[in-house]
Amino acid sequence: MKTLHLNFTLLLIGISTALLGLSILLLGPHKHITLTTDFYLISDILPAQVFNSIAAFAFISSAVLAFLSIKQHNFRSILGYLLIAISIVPLGSLLSNAMWIASMGGFPVIGSGQGVIKYFALLSIGVLLVKRTFSPLVKAWISILPVLLVLLWIGGMKFTLLEAQGIEGLVKSSPFMGWLYNFFSIQTTSNIIGVYDLIAVVMLILAIYSPKLTVPAILMSGMVFVVTQTFLISFSASLSSETLLSTTGHFLIKDLWFLACLFFYYSAVRKLPSKT
Repeated sequence: MKTLHLNFTLLLIGISTALLGLSILLLGPHKHITLTTDFYLISDILPAQVFNSIAAFAFISSAVLAFLSIKQHNFRSILGYLLIAISIVPLGSLLSNAMWIASMGGFPVIGSGQGVIKYFALLSIGVLLVKRTFSPLVKAWISILPVLLVLLWIGGMKFTLLEAQGIEGLVKSSPFMGWLYNFFSIQTTSNIIGVYDLIAVVMLILAIYSPKLTVPAILMSGMVFVVTQTFLISFSASLSSETLLSTTGHFLIKDLWFLACLFFYYSAVRKLPSKT
């Protein structure tokens, strides 16, 4: 992976985990951490504030290691192991019924777990930082699987009324997307976004076998996560003067991890043998 791409990836990890860690520390105990400790049956072992502090410390440590890794390469493996550990804990809680919408049949209709599945991106980044000897094809798939997962899964949810109503406030606040409601209904607007996400999935897969599609595929999928970051500014409930980010802000800032995955993906695909 080229130094510039990797450094930018580390910068994204550093910024996102620093903001998450500081915000969690300032926010105090909240339901997202409690859902995880409840799943592991450890909520009664220690006060909720302790678990909150552990999560904050883990993210802040990741940020420090990410920033140090830009210049000191020996910290990258340590960062990778820490990211893997941070990811596995919440991902395990996906086995809890609390992550799914029971009224709509449960799995695969995801509710609280929408924020949790984003940890697959952090897990992918951690694996790629720890083991750098994968072939380009394997690296491409490891880096892109979390992106495909979230675009396919959450993109697929866009075709449900619940999700269409759930994103209305975010989309309406956006100068890039809010205009859609001037021409289309809430459900149709959500459907359009869902179709876009699914096309991006197809493009990313095809690009592995047709390199000429790499840049269009990355730009198309990357825009999903870039636009998500603009919600941090346009949607007032994302930020807080007291805690930096709200829990909504936590959900949004995690999309920086998918941009990091796309940098790994681009670097890997460029090394694949040309196909004629």
